[in-house]
Amino acid sequence: MIVEVKCKMENVTFSTLRYCEEERRINLNAIVCMMTIFYLFISSSSFAQKHPKMNDKQIVIYQLLPRLFGNKNTTNIPYGTIEQNGSGKFNDITDKALDGIKALHVNYVWYTGAIAHASLTDYSAYGIKVDDADVVKGRAGSPYAIRDYYDVDPDLAVDVKNRMKEFEALVKRTHAKNLKVIIDFVPNHVARSYHSYVKPNGVTDFGAQDDVTKAFSTKNDYYYIPGQALTVPTNGQKTPLSALQDGKFVENPAKATGNNVFSARPKYDDWYETIKLNYGVDYQNGEKTYFDPIPPVWLKMRDILIYWTRKGVDGFRCDMAEMVPIAFWNWVIPQVKTVNPDLIFLGEAYNPKVYQQYLEEGKFDYLYDKVGLYDGLKKLIRNEPTADVAAIKHVWQVESAGFGKHMLRFLENHDEERIASAGFAGKAELALPAMVVSATLGAGPVMLYFGQEVGEPGKGQEGFGGDDNRTTIFDYWGVPDHQKWMNGGLFDGGKLSPSQQNLRAYYQQLIKVTSTSDAVVNGEIYEVPLTGNMNNRMYAFIRYSGKQRLLIVANFDRTETLTANIEIPDQILKVKNSSPVTELLTDKKLNIPAGTSIPVNLAPVSAQVIEF
Repeated sequence: MIVEVKCKMENVTFSTLRYCEEERRINLNAIVCMMTIFYLFISSSSFAQKHPKMNDKQIVIYQLLPRLFGNKNTTNIPYGTIEQNGSGKFNDITDKALDGIKALHVNYVWYTGAIAHASLTDYSAYGIKVDDADVVKGRAGSPYAIRDYYDVDPDLAVDVKNRMKEFEALVKRTHAKNLKVIIDFVPNHVARSYHSYVKPNGVTDFGAQDDVTKAFSTKNDYYYIPGQALTVPTNGQKTPLSALQDGKFVENPAKATGNNVFSARPKYDDWYETIKLNYGVDYQNGEKTYFDPIPPVWLKMRDILIYWTRKGVDGFRCDMAEMVPIAFWNWVIPQVKTVNPDLIFLGEAYNPKVYQQYLEEGKFDYLYDKVGLYDGLKKLIRNEPTADVAAIKHVWQVESAGFGKHMLRFLENHDEERIASAGFAGKAELALPAMVVSATLGAGPVMLYFGQEVGEPGKGQEGFGGDDNRTTIFDYWGVPDHQKWMNGGLFDGGKLSPSQQNLRAYYQQLIKVTSTSDAVVNGEIYEVPLTGNMNNRMYAFIRYSGKQRLLIVANFDRTETLTANIEIPDQILKVKNSSPVTELLTDKKLNIPAGTSIPVNLAPVSAQVIEF
């Protein structure tokens, strides 16, 4: 009987299931039953066995934009075209590049902006309609205004006709280095120009079957403002793109804008380049929900996730996860994991009040720890008057108590200011104590953003991104300090200054220590009470397991040396035999006699990880 079911399941596509649901209204319980059987089959398959979970290591993610990462062009004309400023390609992420990434003890690479999104570069020769400058941010466009969920960005291909093959080759190269692949999943909105030119047979585009006379319908993919045409906003400033922005983009009736703006006249600071997707929530009538029968968008999104999973993708960073109903995540994540049980779903989330709900009910593996640890650490790095290490304590003792291992910690990503920028810290080394805390406070993933490890400052006005202390995601650009490490494609750091080489070495050693640490991955946490001259810019805690004990001490104070004799509680001393006391970031034996306390003398803006 099981063999018979397997054979049947092999001939049932997810598109077939979708049409059954839409046209014949198959009972959802029947689908779940079928998926369960499919899960049992896949779990026992060689595919599942080839993707073991990393139970013994901390997940370490390296985020990069292929458009920027491999770009060797240094012209950097504000608002420059792809011909002027260049673009990195999938093929630029070579074996040498991956070796350089892996040297940081990374095990996942997040390829940001891989999926096709709206841009002003003309690919009409390849059957792709040119986007309208009125609804594209920047010349290269936002990676989060998806134009085709079934395609990759043609900017990233050497041979545009074979762009998907080049992406698939990158996935294969990445896997060959024992690294896993994450891409973005943008479920809340699409580009105003959305149209799939390469969708599989049987797939229907978003909105193709909508009743545009209705503001909301359970059968519609979009929300509408009937009787009104879209008015595209402007900020009144002249740029090199102004000549292309004639205000004549036609959308009638207007569709609701991605950041829940149900108006035909979105503002310039709205996500005006995107359309909000309809997950069965009537926002204009008390947010009443209609989840039975399953909304069409749910089915389309499930198929999209499965499509990319079958391409070898190992995880999805889910954009603005809280803007999509939690019921959808509860429904879709288990189904997609029937294809690969080891997939990880990482949610961009900013509301601590619902973290636990999105993990438990929503089935996410990990969530951003932005509102909490990142925000608290940023104040400490910047030496702000209100900075206090109490924020660190609050994160693990209150905000994410009981589920800290599911929180992703980071100090940079594409949305945040570069640490070395003038608007953040001005100097990358000022963040090292915070990076130590980020990497050791919990067992959850830690993330690096390309260029962070060499102090990239995100300086300059690139175009739409402006001079905002960030590396632009909207423009064609070369990333200067990252390019020093790239060294013309050698990826050997040959053009880095000595201080940049030291910074990268620090990151490399830190992640080497923490990613393989049993105390970090599997251990408990104990907060060291105030002792010695510790103040509200100094913090110490112990991570310990039956195999390892670590004392982590971080001094954020700009002027004071932390001097203390830290007492180790008996219950921690008893969990394992004593080891030679070693500071792991420098691999130096401290020549401290075995005992119940560890003396610490820690310079301003520094940290130690002491094994004892």
